[in-house]
Amino acid sequence: MEGTSKKLQYWRLYLLTVVLGIGGSFQYGIQVSVIASPAVHVQSFVNHTWMWRYDAPVDESTNQLIWSLIVAVLSLGAWAGAIHSGSLPVTYGRKKALLFNNVVAIVAALFMLFSRIAKSFEMILVGRFLYGYNVGLGLSVHLMYLGECSPKTLRGFLTLTSSMFIGFGKVMGQIIGIKEVMGTEEMWPYLLAVSGIPAILQFVTLLFFPEAPRYLYIDKGDTEGSRKALQWLWQEDDLKLEMDDMQKERQSTQGEKAKTVKDVLTSRCVRWQLLTLAIPCAGVQFCGINALYFYAYDIFRESGIPKDQMHYLAIGIGATELITVTLCSLLIDRAGRKKLMGYGYLLMGVTMSLLTVMLSIKDMNSAIPYVNIALIFCVICIYGLGPSGVSMALPADLFLQAWRPSAYVISGTINWLGMFLVGMLFGYIVDGLGQFCFLIFVAYCFLSAGFLLYFVPETKGKTMVEIMEDFNKLNYKNREAEIEMIDATLATKF
Repeated sequence: MEGTSKKLQYWRLYLLTVVLGIGGSFQYGIQVSVIASPAVHVQSFVNHTWMWRYDAPVDESTNQLIWSLIVAVLSLGAWAGAIHSGSLPVTYGRKKALLFNNVVAIVAALFMLFSRIAKSFEMILVGRFLYGYNVGLGLSVHLMYLGECSPKTLRGFLTLTSSMFIGFGKVMGQIIGIKEVMGTEEMWPYLLAVSGIPAILQFVTLLFFPEAPRYLYIDKGDTEGSRKALQWLWQEDDLKLEMDDMQKERQSTQGEKAKTVKDVLTSRCVRWQLLTLAIPCAGVQFCGINALYFYAYDIFRESGIPKDQMHYLAIGIGATELITVTLCSLLIDRAGRKKLMGYGYLLMGVTMSLLTVMLSIKDMNSAIPYVNIALIFCVICIYGLGPSGVSMALPADLFLQAWRPSAYVISGTINWLGMFLVGMLFGYIVDGLGQFCFLIFVAYCFLSAGFLLYFVPETKGKTMVEIMEDFNKLNYKNREAEIEMIDATLATKF
């Protein structure tokens, strides 16, 4: 009973979690899914605009290229936003960076809303780029802000809610995109502008919340402001342990500026943290989940499902991912990050290997397509229970304050460029390899599983300084004499 009341006292922190999610990772989820529904209408708009300008219809290849750019430019915008996530939150604070980010999303929504009136498909391209910037900056700062406001006992659960909001965004994008809601020729500009609503909500509500306590204490040296922010968010007066932990971390960075991307890439003291960030977390785009979504439609079609029902099945897939990510949030602080993500990747690799075999023999028996549908849902369940959620939660544990912003720049760069490359090249890979394209993703899953299970230390329930000490045993392996002398100060001296 006492534990329940203890958790309930964090209600303001939970409210902040919702506010950050609405304008943060939710925007990522909705932008990924909502663009599929109006594809035909937008391509028709491009053709009509071309006719109006040049008195001739647009070539099919040109129309397809413009549409591909509209889809892919989101990743490039997100990369630009991720790059700025290393400077804006450091210079202006986490809260002001998000407020600015919401303005970007509102401007993007206006571009979408007036594109048809202005007869300009270029406005859609600009709007998608700005949405991408909003997603790239917002996702990184969302995780930073939330991780720096959370007690260590709740840090895993709260940072994992970012994955829940991504899943929620995907489902919402799929629902509002059906023809019964906004997926019509008349409504497509409003559908593409819908992300302006979460941006307005976050902009208004975030004004009532304090800046991240760890940013105030460690970066700004505002001890009293940090204490007041913690007391307001946690509803707790005894903050000695948290203040002591922040003091240790601040002493380790005393007199040091925030680290650059070059520092993170070249410093020995964060080498294994960087590998953990890059391989299983930021590289999650290479686990094959997007390829699976692509193949799902072919498998559903082969099973005799009518074409006009495909969109509803997509909602079912998105809902499955959302449910399993929610379950992951209940397990992460019990099972730990390492086991959930490591065994998740291992099981994904095994299941996709089996799916590859079954796709190869799909014509041998009429029941095999239904087995493949079951395997697709199995992979999505495993992905939601492990890699999807933990890839968002684990990076918040890996780096001390001085290193965190630049680490998120690297993570965002790998993630968004990976998404761009998979989106642009996957069609060619499928044409060349067919169902055997999954073997590439199987190799990544097994690599990530082995890396996590054999090398990465568990971070569950540990302070930032304790996690750093665990990683120092890997960073300075075979130098035990030095390890005994390593303390928090070394995090900024090497």
